[in-house]
Amino acid sequence: MIHATLHQLKVFEATARHGSFTRAAEELYLTQPTVSIQVKQLTKAVGLPLFEQIGKRLYLTQAGQKLLETCQQIFEGLDQFEMSVADIKGMKQGQLRLAVITTAKYFTPRLLGPFCQRFPGIDISLKVTNHQHIQERMANNEDDLYIISSPPEQPDLKIHPFLENPLVVIGPKNHPLVDKSNISIQALNGEPFIMREPGSGTRQAVQKLFSKHKVDVKVRLELGSNEAIKQAIAGGLGISVLSLHTIISEGTKGEFAILDIEHFPIERHWYVANLAGKQLSVVAETFLQYLLEESHDLADKFLPGIKRPSSPQPNGHRPEALLTTAGGASLQD
Repeated sequence: MIHATLHQLKVFEATARHGSFTRAAEELYLTQPTVSIQVKQLTKAVGLPLFEQIGKRLYLTQAGQKLLETCQQIFEGLDQFEMSVADIKGMKQGQLRLAVITTAKYFTPRLLGPFCQRFPGIDISLKVTNHQHIQERMANNEDDLYIISSPPEQPDLKIHPFLENPLVVIGPKNHPLVDKSNISIQALNGEPFIMREPGSGTRQAVQKLFSKHKVDVKVRLELGSNEAIKQAIAGGLGISVLSLHTIISEGTKGEFAILDIEHFPIERHWYVANLAGKQLSVVAETFLQYLLEESHDLADKFLPGIKRPSSPQPNGHRPEALLTTAGGASLQD
């Protein structure tokens, strides 16, 4: 039987995750020699090498990979036990690990605020990242819940729509089209346009719609962030298509104007997802129900004009109407 302490397993898990003694030491507030010693003692107890070093990075051996999987199961089990005990005691406490797509950062804190006030014993670990990294985190089972704008085609996910995410045409407030209504989409032909980077879900939605209606804008800039696009719009470099959340939630509405263009807004939605085979903790289940039941009320308060999908589907069923945008294209973020 292998004799190892819980502390040694935590040190090993952090080292394996970072591939570095130094970074593991920084995370755990230990010295680098202490981390090295703990890993050496654990290696001796196992009787097989756990790491091999190539250059400056540590890589797991076969035994190390098996031990890492075991550690993750142990830590998840302990978290579940702690939360179950808290639930038995009538308390909601523990940690919620939440990963959200970059654009969701505009409204997620506003949803988290009332939740944390209601359940002060819950700590939130919030990771903001792009679509690709969200999928990697899903594959590695790193989080409890994910907020995404377009569900990946993975059968092992439960996906719940909970909030609308309309894409609108935004221009500087002095744009010639600002005071007009029911503008034909053809009026955008030749307009200086600021486009999201290739691979962006917003870009795909816009290009699909423009292609359908034979609209040819003049792409002046390609930018990889909504913040940069908004600055370019404010500077008079052109118009763009962005999520309505990006201007409502930041209080910068006065710098921009929403143009009343035909076929806009493009309807998209926000989804909360979790791994189908994973048992949600008491804390994660509490937050999931909070989103599904109360997000529309919070949206009315913090994000006027944004609504929840009219028929949210529990148990991960995804209505086709919610998974498509203009032209029926399934999107990546």
